[in-house]
Amino acid sequence: MNISLLRATAWLEALSFLVLLGGAMPLKYLAGRPQAVRIVGWIHGALFVIFCLAPVRAAIRHKWPLRRAAFIFVAGLIPFGPFLFDRRIARYES
Repeated sequence: MNISLLRATAWLEALSFLVLLGGAMPLKYLAGRPQAVRIVGWIHGALFVIFCLAPVRAAIRHKWPLRRAAFIFVAGLIPFGPFLFDRRIARYES
């Protein structure tokens, strides 16, 4: 897996989390539309699983130390983490 794909996966996962919190949750609780959370939650969950595998694949392909893959994984667990640490992850590309 190349680093650009890893970064894109991280951004998509983080963006889906924001849509879930900022769009689907208010629709569920303020507009009585629970299906919004079901749909967006399912998409976010699928993207999160893909994101969890992405650092592992990149670490194997690029022969990274375990610490680097763990850093990327932990960055994905922190809200806004992929946005905050994107530049640092981009440096791994060179």
